[in-house]
Amino acid sequence: MVHETVVLSFILLSVIVALAILATRLRIPYPILLVIGGILLGFLPDLPDIHLDPNLIFVAFLPPLIFTSAWFTSWRDFRESLRPILLQAVGLVLLTMLLVAWVLHTIHPDLPWSVAFILGAVVSPTDTVAAGTVIKNFRLPHRLTAVIEGESLVNDATALVAYRFALAAALSGTFSPGAAALQFVLVSVGGVLIGLIIAWPVTWLYQRIDDATSEIVISLLTPYAAYLFAEALQLSGVLSCVAAGLFLGQRSATLLSANTRLQAGAFWNVAVFLLNGFIFMLIGLQLPDIIAALSGMPFLTLLGHAVLICLAVIVIRLIWCVASTAIAKMLSRLIPSFQPITRWRSALLIGWSGMRGGISLATALSIPLTLPNGAAFPGRDVVIFLTFSVILATLELQGLTLSPLIRLLHLGEKHASGNEYRVAVRTILEAALQRIEELQNEEWVPKDVAMALHRRYEKRIQDLRLFRYKWKGSQPSLERPKAIGRFYYEILHAKRLAAIDLRDSGSISDEIFHAIEHDIDLEEAQFHRGKMP
Repeated sequence: MVHETVVLSFILLSVIVALAILATRLRIPYPILLVIGGILLGFLPDLPDIHLDPNLIFVAFLPPLIFTSAWFTSWRDFRESLRPILLQAVGLVLLTMLLVAWVLHTIHPDLPWSVAFILGAVVSPTDTVAAGTVIKNFRLPHRLTAVIEGESLVNDATALVAYRFALAAALSGTFSPGAAALQFVLVSVGGVLIGLIIAWPVTWLYQRIDDATSEIVISLLTPYAAYLFAEALQLSGVLSCVAAGLFLGQRSATLLSANTRLQAGAFWNVAVFLLNGFIFMLIGLQLPDIIAALSGMPFLTLLGHAVLICLAVIVIRLIWCVASTAIAKMLSRLIPSFQPITRWRSALLIGWSGMRGGISLATALSIPLTLPNGAAFPGRDVVIFLTFSVILATLELQGLTLSPLIRLLHLGEKHASGNEYRVAVRTILEAALQRIEELQNEEWVPKDVAMALHRRYEKRIQDLRLFRYKWKGSQPSLERPKAIGRFYYEILHAKRLAAIDLRDSGSISDEIFHAIEHDIDLEEAQFHRGKMP
């Protein structure tokens, strides 16, 4: 049994890597190919049955993926886009749940309303993994990316609370809107507080540990601690991970050393790729089981129902996004301070970016098999099939057409980030020059190194194309390592503080900040290896 599991894991990992390479060659997001590959792989006759355990998504995969997405989310853009994010994450989720439930009950009147609401809650949230993985392939304006990613980080809490109440109504036959609204507030606020409570001692640990391996392990344990602690208190584990990730990510520049950031970045790149790969592959592998469970129903009927539900999910989102932008523009004429965040073209793209993924399928699979009286849960297989159909339609249809839509709407960002990057680099180099001038008369400062660095930074400032730097020519002697190390650290520290100030003041986005921070970290790593970058 163990041998079969190892062999199967090796096969899946090999397929994931092969399809990811193919997706890169074809220039399409790899989740799209992984779901298709999983579907085809699932129909192989000799492949062992692979059943997706909902807990595998909720406990094993979800916390680290949400945590890392929040860690690298721009707090500036997230804060500035909070209004549209909450509008999408709460208003759109609830509207989608209601209208999808109405559509299902109309085409399937034998199903109870509670089951219809379960489907609406399951397919209403966009998926953090799917949205982030797909849109990162496209160069979009920061604010637009912040709304899409921020919505996917937050809307799971709304949907999961709605799902819990719909499920409770199906099991008990009772429902209280007032209790649902109160629990939503408690679950959401409580989840955020738990995330911050978990993040505080982690901050304390980072300030007292200077070991890259230990710090990376702590970063791996943190999302699981935040999620499990919140869920144990029946609060939102998703929002707990989001809050912890945002809090620690905003402080990582001062909490972690350059060496730790470089090693952690490499570790998390691989970890996120593997987790994403297995999630989307497992989604595709579930189709044979889903079809087998519905063998007694006419295929064309099922297909027709799936098309109607998919259309409902897509159209509701498009109408909501465009209409909410139009309403915001009208309000801005009456209330000058109420400025709309997005234009209609941006709203259209946000509407078309509503991919669903593993969270929706895991939620559907977590529906109990039976009611408390022992009877089979009504419509469970139908809900799972329709959920899979929505995932497949949104991921494949919308994911494949995002690139031409971005070009059609002229939303690709061309030069803004480059200009922002160059301005930031010039500011940071000027801060380094100022620090050199402040220290060059100190007795402990090696004068030849100070002069060499001063000339080098002056030359870099004059260069209008500041993207990659190499120290050319003869390298200064490192006969006085202590003094040189202290001096060079002061220069790098000045550059790092200047970058943090630019980030904190809102002059540059977190994306630009992380790119600059990475360059400074590499420069420091080169120096520690005995090279003057």
